[in-house]
Amino acid sequence: MITFADVSKRFEAGAWAVHHVDFAIEPGELVAVLGESGSGKTTLLKLVNRLLEPDEGTVSLDGKDVRETDAVALRRTIGYVIQEVGLLPHLTIGENVGIVPRLVGWDDAAIGERVDELLELVGLPDLGERSPDQLSGGQRQRIGLARALAARPRWLLLDEPFGALDPVTRLALQGELRRLHRELKLTTVLVTHDMVEALTLADRVAVMYRGQLRQVGTPAEVVAKPADEYVARLMGMARHQAEQLGGVIA
Repeated sequence: MITFADVSKRFEAGAWAVHHVDFAIEPGELVAVLGESGSGKTTLLKLVNRLLEPDEGTVSLDGKDVRETDAVALRRTIGYVIQEVGLLPHLTIGENVGIVPRLVGWDDAAIGERVDELLELVGLPDLGERSPDQLSGGQRQRIGLARALAARPRWLLLDEPFGALDPVTRLALQGELRRLHRELKLTTVLVTHDMVEALTLADRVAVMYRGQLRQVGTPAEVVAKPADEYVARLMGMARHQAEQLGGVIA
């Protein structure tokens, strides 16, 4: 479980990036944190893996304050995927996927087995010997996801992982993420500004606006009973976007 207990974070300019956020993500759940740029979504993720520290409140993993765990040790239990995957160009794809297990002391045989397993899992079983510059954008994102899963993390944090991709590739990877989540049952937080992505992928949606948590609920709950005018406007836009794409949001 990931728990935010009355969490606030202020940056040097004085504005609250996150202000009194209070909610929990259940084990095995996929929660989408939805909001426009500057709403505090990425700040929440960085508070989980201690890239930032809260000014007020507590972020806990399975009941333990993340500040009580060494930051490096903590990040070994968390898979983290961002929009710019950052594969190391001097390593092969297989070496990129296996880099975290190698850093934490896995032996070569275990690393090789895990790399093969993950490349199969993300649908790229024959690309282990290629270099990153030989991959498409969608393939690089799949490898980034495989790398994040390599050391068997307990939690997965995704920060706009598909934001830079073309619509067709993005849609394919959204389906891939949902499939992987069903198979792995990994507690997952997906940060996105894409309303349709949030509503179609997530078990629950957390809507952020100007650092505040405006509503948390299942996609159906958020669409049918928006908590305030901002959420209602957002859901109206989501319906319109879904209709444009030929889909339906109930």
